[in-house]
Order: sequence, then C-alpha cells, then structure tokens
Amino acid sequence: MSALDDKINEAFAGLVVRKDLVKEVRGNAIVPSYVLEFLLGQYCATSDEASIRSGIETVKEILHRHYVHRNEAGLIRSNIREKGRWKVIDKVSVALNDKTDTYEANFANLGIKKVLVDNDTVKKNQKMLVSGVWSIADLEYDHKEEANAVPWVLTGLKPIQMSNFDYEAYMAARAQFTTEEWIDLLIQTIGFNPDAFGRRSKLLQLLRLIPFVERNYNLIELGPKGTGKSHIFSEFSPHGILISGGEVTVPKLFVSNASGKIGLVGYWDTIAFDEFAGRQKKVDKALVDIMKNYLANKSFSRGVETLGAEASMAFIGNTKHSVAYMLKHTDFFEELPDKYYDSAFIDRLHTYLPGWEIDVIRGEMFATGYGFIVDYLAEVLRHLRGQDRSSDYRDLFTLDPSISTRDRDGVQKTFSGLMKLLFPGGGGTPEELRELLTLAMEGRKRVKDQLMRIDSTYPEVEFQFTDRAGQVTRVQTLEEREHPRWYHRRKVEEADVPANEHLTEPLIEPGPAATPTGTLRQATPAAVTPAAKGPETGHVTFAENQKGVSFDGLFGPWLDGAAEITLTDPYIRVYHQMRNLMELLEVVALRKPDGEDVRFRLLTAPDPEDLERQAGYLEQIRDGIAPLGVEFRWTFDGTSSIHARHLVTDTGWKILLDRGLDVFQRADLNNGFSPANWHQRFRQVRAFEVTYLREGGHEQVKERANGL
Repeated sequence: MSALDDKINEAFAGLVVRKDLVKEVRGNAIVPSYVLEFLLGQYCATSDEASIRSGIETVKEILHRHYVHRNEAGLIRSNIREKGRWKVIDKVSVALNDKTDTYEANFANLGIKKVLVDNDTVKKNQKMLVSGVWSIADLEYDHKEEANAVPWVLTGLKPIQMSNFDYEAYMAARAQFTTEEWIDLLIQTIGFNPDAFGRRSKLLQLLRLIPFVERNYNLIELGPKGTGKSHIFSEFSPHGILISGGEVTVPKLFVSNASGKIGLVGYWDTIAFDEFAGRQKKVDKALVDIMKNYLANKSFSRGVETLGAEASMAFIGNTKHSVAYMLKHTDFFEELPDKYYDSAFIDRLHTYLPGWEIDVIRGEMFATGYGFIVDYLAEVLRHLRGQDRSSDYRDLFTLDPSISTRDRDGVQKTFSGLMKLLFPGGGGTPEELRELLTLAMEGRKRVKDQLMRIDSTYPEVEFQFTDRAGQVTRVQTLEEREHPRWYHRRKVEEADVPANEHLTEPLIEPGPAATPTGTLRQATPAAVTPAAKGPETGHVTFAENQKGVSFDGLFGPWLDGAAEITLTDPYIRVYHQMRNLMELLEVVALRKPDGEDVRFRLLTAPDPEDLERQAGYLEQIRDGIAPLGVEFRWTFDGTSSIHARHLVTDTGWKILLDRGLDVFQRADLNNGFSPANWHQRFRQVRAFEVTYLREGGHEQVKERANGL
C-alpha cells in the first residue's frame, strides 16, 4: 500500500475499501457500485490481505446465493417455495393499491408483484414509492386457496445504505490530511487513480459531486463519449437517480394532477438526465416551462398549489463536434433539444463542466488504492447539503460589480460545493480559495459567454475578482485561451476567420531588448507555430488540459542556427520522458540546414532504481538520431545538484523550463490509432511555464556546452 493508503486506513478504519475489489466481486451481477461496496464494507473494510481475501469470498457467496439474476428468477422463486423462506438482494419498488388500501411491493429482477408491505416500512423508505430501492429482503412463501391471494410474504427489508454516521469523527479525520491528500482520497473514492490526473482534471472530476452536496444546484456537462459522465450519477450514491432525458414526464418528475403525488424531485437529492443532448428529440414544452421555474425558484406549480423541493439537476450528454467547430459555427449548447435551446433555460444553469477536457476512460485510470465506501461518503455529502459556504471567499476577494445576480449565484453555489467537498470544516489557504473561486467563475462564464452568442441582448460581463491587495484576477476559460478569435464573437454570423488565422500571432509579447524577460501574458495556441517576428525574449504560461502545444512551436525558432544545444533536466529516466527527449531531437533534426550537423548534449541525473534501463534507452536514442545529422551525448551528474531545467544554445539563447520536457499528460501508449500518440498538438498538457532569455557572448555559451 502507498503511504496515503496507510493514512486512509488509519484515519477511517472500517469506512474504506480497496476500490479494485468492486470489479473483482461484481461478476455478472448488474448492481450499482454502492450496493457492492455496502457488502464489501461489511467484510473487507480492512488492510489485512488475508481478511480481504476471506471477505471477498464471503461477498461472492452472498451474491451467488442471494442476488437475483433475471434469468434465474424462476429458480429462486422455486427455492423460496421449497425452503419456505429466502433472503434476496433485489430492487424493490412500492405502489399504493387504493382499492384495498394497502401497499404492495414489486421485485424488479425476481418478477413478483403485489407483495404486501407494512406501513412503517414504507414510511421509513419513501423512495420505494418513486423508483425503487436496492434492498436485502426476507421473503416467505405461503400459498392460499383464496382467489387473487398473493403467496409471497415480506417478513423483513433492509435498504442497502449506511445505518449510522458520525459527522464529528469525519471532521476530525479530515484535519489529518493535506489538501492534496484529501483530493486524492476523493478521487480514489469515485474509482479513479489520482496519479493519472493533474490537479485541474481532479477538480473537474469533483465538480460532478457538487449536485450531491449542494441543494438546488444545476449542472450541465456535454462532451465526447466514454469520459464517464453518467458513472457518478448511476453508481455513486443511493440518493441520486439517473434517468433518460427523453423518458421523463411532468407527473413523474414534479407532481401528478390526478393523484397529487409528488414526483422524483421530492425524493431524490440529485436527478441526472442521461443522453440529454439530441437536437431532434421530442420534448414536452410544459415540462420545459415547469423546469425553468424550478431551476430558478426551487418551486413548481400545476394548478392552485405551489410546491418546493431541494433536488439538484444534472444534464449530461454527448457532443458531435470539436470545440473549435462549435466556436466557429455554433455554440456549446448546439446539441440541446430544440425546446431546451432557450436562453431562459440556459441562464438558469450554474456551471458548464467542459466534458471535452476529461479524457476517455482507460484501464490504467481505475483506482487500486483505498477510498470511502461510497455510501458512507454519500451520507456525508447529504449532511453537508444543509450548510452554506457561498460567502467564505468574501474576506479575501471581491467579485466585479458587473457580475449579475444570477451569475453571482452560479459562482457562489459552485464555490460553496467545492468548499464543502474539500474543506468541510472551513479553512483553506488564500491561494487554495483563489483556485476554487476561479474554477467556479470559469464554469459560470462558460454558460454566460455562450448565452451572449445565442441572445445578443445579454450585456458584457467582466468575470474577475480583486483581492485585498488590489490585485485583479481575470478569469478565462481554457477554450478562450486556445481559440481567442472565435471565442469572443457575439454572433456566429460575424465574418468568418480563416481556419488557421488564430495561429499566426506571436508566441509571446516581446520585452525590451535590455531586459531579460518580456511581458507576461497567458498562452494561446500560437505556441504551436514559430513566432511571427522571430524568436524574442519573454515568458509564456500554459494551463492544464490545454491542447495545441508542440516542441517545434515552443523551441524551434530559438534553436535555429545552433550548432551546440545543451539540455539540463534531471528527470530523463522512464519511457515517456525518453520519448519526450526523442521528439525534441526530431525537431532539431527537421529544422537544421541540409548538410550541417548539430551536437546535442544532455546533462541529467542517474536513475537510482534502474540505471541500466536508463542507459539503454539513451543508447537507442543516440543510435536512432545519429543518421539524421544529430550527434547526441549525455552526462550523468551523480551529485544530486541538478535542480534547474533549461535549454542553452551556442547562439546565445537560454530557455528556462519549469517542468523540463515533461509537459504532456500521459497518452494511451497501447492505442496505436490515437492521434495524440503521434502528434503533440493533439495531446493535453500539464500546467507549465517557459521563459526565453538572451545570454551574453556566444563563445562563453559554447565553452559551457563543450565542458559537458
């Protein structure tokens, strides 16, 4: 186990489970993860391997004996008849029979109906009246001669969820973790390996949890297929429900005029609409109208009575086009059903989670470490719904006055949700709160910027905030930084921009010749092409998940004309780092004049775990690049004194690299058909910075390079 896993087991003994066990015990049982983890929590909530193995076998046996498969329902009904009594795991729903004035249960997989249920059981588990609850039920068989008599007798029912919850203990244990450790624990809880994600990507995953922790929160996520959009809402919590966006009706969702019975919003904390996108989908206009009122006012009305509810809404669906296409031709809401493609509906969304930033789920992304039993965390999040943390930033930051009340509500509810997830007891450094407030503003800005494309009557808004020292933080979305020319058009009908025009501006704004650095500004996709005016001094930053970056754009113009190039980077060790080095050498080979050779020197640190492997990789790189006119040599510095990472040329350039060459997120190297494997521009990057300096005399630089 990792040090974090040890810490998790010590702080939350009995409340955590190893996440890879869920897949191991699931087999062909089609049950939500929280059902499996409920059982694993009974038998495998430990770090002792022998106890885990024994617990797994116990859980498998329970599932084998008591979980009802639809194709084996007849056999289980026969077992109950022969044995007289049997315990089953099934989804149980209840309906009121108004003719007999009794409650009757239906067992989804077992296929039996009209099983009598006592009033107390229904009162304690009212969700059974709406869409059913996974339960462990004791059934008896008692055949009677009377007509219409039901032989099935329900003698006991236990919903599969936590029976108790100690909030104070949760708070005390949270205090033992750093912010980074806590984020990783939450990421492992939802089933992912935190090592496969950067900081921003982790926070985007956690945004999906806000509807569970924040009342009346409205989230939309549209993006490519296969990114796990529906996983959280179908598997994570017994307090959330995932329904098809095309299958819901007004009576089912809100209230039935015929019976007066409240719908899903009265029983669930979170309602997620799956496959919500689809321009041609038929939607009831009455449903949209009631939905708009509910999203804005937390209430709805069908007749004389106005009702309120606390359910949060999540709208998830797939996009058909790339981000660039949507910005150039339409907008980010282009795939909404026609009746939902309405500025009044869109304006009620608190945040837009950019699904295109979330990578397609791969095998190595799944967690193998420990996380909360999801039902335990679901109870924690439900408890936190009663808190309001929307104003925790006000002692540090002030939002711009141009931000409207509805925009402010969206920002503050997202911020409140993030605070309750990460800092349930308060706290957080000013920089951590700045990070969360920036992310919250970005999500609402994405909604508002697209609204201004759809409806030109919306006024301009400055999404920025000021700290107590007077420093202004201007919030930008990642798409805005990548596609500035297309992003800021108010109407799609405005003059088209040539397909590659947004790539022709300079990489950096040049600084004065006498100063070592240029003007700071945020990076744009101009980084993928040489600077229009040639290499200049300056500084550029890149945001996590940004695309369009290549070594040719980052370094090419500054390496032109160099006969000696020296790279200092202590972390050229494992395969993906070696691959980065080889791709830089390819840029050198492609840009050098025909008939000329270039000498490339690497100063790095030896790999303490496998020096032989490291040296073998470097030898392969040397032999592979030599025929292309690049002489590659390396030197190991075993003193552990290398910290800075930079490129130096004999033409006087020094390029400071805060992350060295390790700027790209790891691609799926097993997928030979992924464009990101072959072209850097299609890869997402980590957050990093590059500074371009002009050094003194060429001879001094050349001597330093030759010294290696």
